[in-house]
Amino acid sequence: MTIPDPLPEIPAGEFKAHCLKLMDQVATSRTALVVTKRGRPMVRIAPVDQAASSDCFGYMQGTGAIKGDALAPLDVPWEAHD
Repeated sequence: MTIPDPLPEIPAGEFKAHCLKLMDQVATSRTALVVTKRGRPMVRIAPVDQAASSDCFGYMQGTGAIKGDALAPLDVPWEAHD
């Protein structure tokens, strides 16, 4: 088992000066960043998982396929139970 490297840290003042650039880097590299204040970790900036979207409509679009005639009668008899 390997011990993961600690997350990169950046002082709050430097983060404030380069915020938008750093957010783009985190999104591109998919690596979190820890912002420190007076040497103490305060917040972690992490990329958002695109698959964890809160929109539940349409997330499976394009994943299914109709094979054959879905409305045709069945070749075998079947029963429905109450």
